[in-house]
Amino acid sequence: MDTRLLEASQTGNTMVLHQLLVEKPLILHTPALTSSDNPLHVASMAGHTDFVKEILRHKPEFAKQVNEDGFSPIHMASANGYLEILRELLRVDRRVCRIEGRNKWTPLHFAASRGRSDIIKEILVACPESLEDVTVQKESALHLAIRYSQFEAIDIMLRWIREKKRDDILNMRDEFDRYVELTQTIEESFSQVVEWLIGFGNTTTGGTLIVNAVNKSGLTALDLLLIFPSEAGDREIDELLRNAGAKRENDILRSPSSTFGYDTYQQNVEDRCESESEDDLLEYFKFKKGRDSPSDARNTLLVMAVLMATATFQVGINPPSGVWQDTNLTGNGTTTPKHLAGASVMGSFSSISYLLFVVFNSLGLSVSLYMLTILTDNLPMQLEFRFCVVALYFTYYTGLTSMAPQDATKTVIIVLSAVLPPTIHPLIKLIKLIIKKVKKVVSELTNC
Repeated sequence: MDTRLLEASQTGNTMVLHQLLVEKPLILHTPALTSSDNPLHVASMAGHTDFVKEILRHKPEFAKQVNEDGFSPIHMASANGYLEILRELLRVDRRVCRIEGRNKWTPLHFAASRGRSDIIKEILVACPESLEDVTVQKESALHLAIRYSQFEAIDIMLRWIREKKRDDILNMRDEFDRYVELTQTIEESFSQVVEWLIGFGNTTTGGTLIVNAVNKSGLTALDLLLIFPSEAGDREIDELLRNAGAKRENDILRSPSSTFGYDTYQQNVEDRCESESEDDLLEYFKFKKGRDSPSDARNTLLVMAVLMATATFQVGINPPSGVWQDTNLTGNGTTTPKHLAGASVMGSFSSISYLLFVVFNSLGLSVSLYMLTILTDNLPMQLEFRFCVVALYFTYYTGLTSMAPQDATKTVIIVLSAVLPPTIHPLIKLIKLIIKKVKKVVSELTNC
């Protein structure tokens, strides 16, 4: 993009834009503009309404262009709450409100997730069908408003659904098979939203049908409340659900009128573990890209790596059977072999067993410390942390060497301590490559 045009877009200077159009009449038709942000993207992001009007007057097709980050001008206006810019874009073509960006997010998804009430109202008037659009995770705008605790946005959309009698939107499910009306709000413990939805159900499609909807895992809203209790709001939500006729899935099958309480929680968990939905529950807790944030995954990996490093280091310097407390250079056959004080009892009786123990335990420690190094990369105080890792390695292998029996085992451990740390990275890459090749061969054999 021309530098002067970019600056004018950022500052909203329409005078400079007119001047550029006089000097270079084809400046808005430059092919390079289609490869990245166009002036309309920049002005929409900055909130310059007058500049947006001028660009749309000369080049209205810019309104439909999506940049390399997956955003169109109306996405930016919706996310930032620029109502006037949104209206200008809708005047060009109302269909722009259904443009799909990254992860299939539409302008309404951005507005709902950020609680842009005015934007939501404008989009619902201009393009009510956009409330049916879902993201890659099959989340509607109402799903997102609930997930991000945007209560005003939820209220606006529920009122619109009630007014238009579009209760089918409440029956939309996300990728986890959660009904928008209750299962998601139960997991988030939004008692206020639960109350709205139950009230809405009672005035339209009937509360009992809604509160007892079953998701893909075979769980009703009350099942979710009992199996996955949160920190606050459970009592209030429980009362709301029971008053609306909520039941457990098992009770629905046994008797349409049966009720239950918190005293059945343990039995509910046991029944769930023995049922066919166990695989679904296991799938529920697995990491899923797009649902779980990379930050949460990184924190989990850090905890796991620290636990593994602690366990392997501890068992390494405190080997099974302990160490000899005395020195005996004569020995007594197999009953008491020759040994030095501080040497491993296991190593004195069986060098091979001790060597296998050391090799695999050292691999565990090395990989866990390697994980910690990768996960903390680019964090502050890198030099200090690397020094701690080196010191830990040195301490560990010094302890292993001192406990090794006076034979070839000690030599192998010394070599291992020198070779393993620098080779752990290429070793992991080699193992991954082998696994990939094996999977490919198996896949080809299966297809044949």
